[in-house]
Amino acid sequence: MNARRRLIPVAAATTVTALGIGTLSACSNDTAEAAQTSRFDVVTSFYPMTFLAERIGGSHVHVTSLTSPGQEPHDLELSTKQMIQLQESDAVLYLGNLQPSVDAAVAQSEIGTKIDATSLTTLEEHGNEVGGHAAAHDSDEHTEESGKDPHIWLDPVKYAQVAKGVGAAFEKADPDHAADYRKNTAALVERLDELNTEFKEGLARTKTEVFITTHAAFGYLAERYGLTEEAVNGLDPESEPSAARVRDLENMARADGVTTVFYETLVSDRTAKTIAQDTGLRADVLDPLEGITEKSRGKDYFSVQEANLEALRTALGAK
Repeated sequence: MNARRRLIPVAAATTVTALGIGTLSACSNDTAEAAQTSRFDVVTSFYPMTFLAERIGGSHVHVTSLTSPGQEPHDLELSTKQMIQLQESDAVLYLGNLQPSVDAAVAQSEIGTKIDATSLTTLEEHGNEVGGHAAAHDSDEHTEESGKDPHIWLDPVKYAQVAKGVGAAFEKADPDHAADYRKNTAALVERLDELNTEFKEGLARTKTEVFITTHAAFGYLAERYGLTEEAVNGLDPESEPSAARVRDLENMARADGVTTVFYETLVSDRTAKTIAQDTGLRADVLDPLEGITEKSRGKDYFSVQEANLEALRTALGAK
């Protein structure tokens, strides 16, 4: 975008290749060429950050995502090309502590504007169970896995807080287009406020307040709307549940009138469908929106969230 952009010297490029940041795999999927455009060049870590950058930046930004559509974000390994791409951009928008390779690359880059979404709202400790449901059906053997939950974008209120922070950062970094960034941010926040109202009204009266997921991604959403998420796994979508945890969930499902086990689009549905079959429950998709693919029930954040709302209303017996 401006005179600050410079090519990485040969020595620095060699250093990048040798960095111990995950695995700098040449076969990683790059989503675009290094930008070097006349627009404000923004590198984003994965889809929820990409969506914000595109909606707030509009025609003034060139956005490149480090995570390809359909790629599980937690598994991202940066290629040398992506490292150089990051270094040559005007800004990076990422979610700290979600993708270690991105965190390490950002820390070692000289990029002028680094926007960590976790600094724009508050994170909470969440485990396998999140919300108001008492763990009356859990066995004494069960120990909850907990940690700082990064899934802030699934709560429209928290996502709006992040959007405001991103808009302010864009205004500061690219003041020539500050008025447009401010306008776009206001429009996005207004739409997120509307989505919050849709969830609040749509989930106000339900037969049960408990839902089961394979991955503890919906804790903020559950807390926002008075629900309880019971997750087969903790915050790690690839972890295997214990036999005790599966028994707890089966007992809880019977006691609380749970009808559905939810799984997501980017991770295997095997565990969810096995539990559903064993307990006589339905299996359905609740999308954590970590990426948009042809399997997604919508083309963008808002349409997928609306599909999530309908899936929850059906599963919880909303009136």
